[in-house]
Amino acid sequence: MPFRFTRLEIPDVIEIQLVPHPDRRGFFAEIYRQSEFEAHGIRGPFVQDNRSRSFRGVLRGLHYQKAPAAQAKLVTVLSGKIFDVAVDIRRGSPTYGRWVGTVLSGEDGRMLYIPVGFAHGFCVLSEVADVLYKVTAEYVPELERGIRWDDPDIGIRWPISDPILSPKDLTLPFLKDADHDFFYDTTRGT
Repeated sequence: MPFRFTRLEIPDVIEIQLVPHPDRRGFFAEIYRQSEFEAHGIRGPFVQDNRSRSFRGVLRGLHYQKAPAAQAKLVTVLSGKIFDVAVDIRRGSPTYGRWVGTVLSGEDGRMLYIPVGFAHGFCVLSEVADVLYKVTAEYVPELERGIRWDDPDIGIRWPISDPILSPKDLTLPFLKDADHDFFYDTTRGT
């Protein structure tokens, strides 16, 4: 099997470990196989790939996109190291307002699947980090929203204290004031 799937403390967020095939030239690893991902509850289709390059201390997030262009994300790091975070913003969810985070790096071969209904952000722990993420809906600027990175009601324990933020991220609202339309599906548990 080319992947190992682990559900995190919020079980809808899944960490995926790549299984590389090394030889004297380096290694080869699959980063996505639709049948394997669907067998573990990760549904596409992924329709857009994004790449960002950020420097040490940069914090991007917490971002999401409203329906009808809400996005699930599959995040991986090509080089460098980040602390990647998902926050449950599905009203009625037993984990509403809670977060999970994990370190991803270009060396460890791990990815993070973040479903629709979660805000996403990351901070850079290395000098430079190149992040690649697949999304299930194309970017629609008028549907883009976000939540403050330092919302005390969420209480993310970021591993950096004085992040570099974009002007837009500096003005994001707290979760209690955020504009989002996600609801927990009690019939499906998602």
